[in-house]
Formats: sequence, C-alpha cells, structure tokens
Amino acid sequence: MTSAIAYLKPGAMALVCAIALQAAPAVSDEEFPFGLEMTLDAARQPGSKRLPTLEIGDSGEVTLELWCKSGKGQFSVAGSTVVFLAGPLQDRGCPPARAQADDELIAALNEAATWKRQGDLVSFAGTKPLRFRINTN
Repeated sequence: MTSAIAYLKPGAMALVCAIALQAAPAVSDEEFPFGLEMTLDAARQPGSKRLPTLEIGDSGEVTLELWCKSGKGQFSVAGSTVVFLAGPLQDRGCPPARAQADDELIAALNEAATWKRQGDLVSFAGTKPLRFRINTN
C-alpha cells in the first residue's frame, strides 16, 4: 500500500521549483550589468598586459582597475540614461602615457550620457564612445 505522501512529494517538488523560478530575478540582455564585471574593449597599452575593468556592484558601486590607476566610483541608471561619478583614484606610479589614458577613460565615463547593452557588450555614449565586454568566465 502506497501512502499519500509518496504521491505528494513529486508534485510538491515541482511546485517548489516553479515558485523558485518565478521568484528569481530574470537577467535580460537589456539590463544594466549590476553585479557583474566588464573589461574595456580596446587594444592593450604598449608594454602592458592589463586592460581596464569595472566591477559593478548590485547598487551601482564600482571598483575600477585601469591601466595604471585604481579606485572606486558609482553608476546611477534610469532607463537608458547613465551617470558615472568617479571617486579618488590611486596612482601606482606608472608611465605618463598610461596615467593619461586612465584620466581620459575616467573623463569619458564621466561624460557618458546614455548606455546600451547588446548581449555581452555594454556601450556608453558621450563625447567619446566606450565599449565594454561583460566577463563571462
């Protein structure tokens, strides 16, 4: 004789799975990459293997690892509008060309007015367009 509990277990498991899937936030290719890390889609600087990365927290806080400098910042996003504010940067005593490239990258992020995501690519439009690739590894 089989108990009623044996029949309920598979149904209960299916119900729990369905509820969990509905409760989990959906990540769309159109959403800003909060909680993700992305790398600038650009050529490497001569003599360096590093490419700038942005690690974006769930609330828009950013950890910046640039060609030479590092620091913190904050993204605010409303629809396709974006505002980036850089915090203080630490200079690691790199060559002037890399330090200047970092300053130009920060300036371009500060001047970005809109953003767009297409799959793993995130573009910022402003006086100088920027494109980052979301790290998927």
